[in-house]
Amino acid sequence: MVTEVRIGSLVMKNPVTTGSGTFGYGEEISEFYPLNVLGAVTVKGTSLLPREGNPYQRTCETPSGVLNAIGLQNPGFEVVKDVKIPFLQKQNVPIIINIIGSTVEEYEELAERFDSLPVDAIEINVSCPNVKAGCMAFGTTVEGINSVVTSVRKKTKKPIITKLSPNVTSISEMAIAAEKAGSDAVSLVNTFLGTVIDAKKRAFVLANKTGGLSGPCIKPIALRMVWEVYKAVKIPIIGQGGIMTGEDAIEFIMAGATAVSVGTGNLVNPMCAYNVVREVEEFMAAEGIDNINDIIGCVS
Repeated sequence: MVTEVRIGSLVMKNPVTTGSGTFGYGEEISEFYPLNVLGAVTVKGTSLLPREGNPYQRTCETPSGVLNAIGLQNPGFEVVKDVKIPFLQKQNVPIIINIIGSTVEEYEELAERFDSLPVDAIEINVSCPNVKAGCMAFGTTVEGINSVVTSVRKKTKKPIITKLSPNVTSISEMAIAAEKAGSDAVSLVNTFLGTVIDAKKRAFVLANKTGGLSGPCIKPIALRMVWEVYKAVKIPIIGQGGIMTGEDAIEFIMAGATAVSVGTGNLVNPMCAYNVVREVEEFMAAEGIDNINDIIGCVS
């Protein structure tokens, strides 16, 4: 049984990685299972300098989902370089670093710095809806995506994955822009912009007022977007959005994803990504699928 997939020069022994922002840097989850069970680990979004994130309350549950407005809190490049990457190297698992910036120049500098470090791919976050500058501001226009991806491409030889926002009129147009600018792959979708109101308090639940919606509630929309993008571009897709089981992952692969990312599931059950890996293998065995690559986009 072949479960290996490729994203540019990144080789994943199975198609399962983790959603940036839901897995931290793997320290806590590594207490539950060895991280090298996964095809890759995608770490929390990293900025040049440490970020405190948004004020509390920053998360709340919704029907079949979670709304978050963390605001990309992270320890910054130096801590990731000196502490987080050495830890992940010891886990013997491919590392996908997620970079965030408020300006094109910040993305450029991060890409250049990480290019010389032992990471296997760079995911460009141009889709977080919970910050006031950068990220989604770049990811909702063709021009914005082109400017960031083109600039990052000049600074690194590592595979580039552009993480796309679903908060656009046509996600296929954004994927095409990323491909033309030099992205080796796209990942989709990030969270949907939403809000929750406490009717008794007559107030927003989140201090930020709005946040990103994720979880099983968004899966049908994410699945449709992956299918649309698969028909529009030739580069690989990392599908994500409400994946909780191996069969969820298989659906995304059949829609056109080469790999999948488990996000909110990690918050519900720390064993979720591990279980998805095993359940994908069990599905393949039960259905007589010898090579996972044979079913990529099979419903298209």
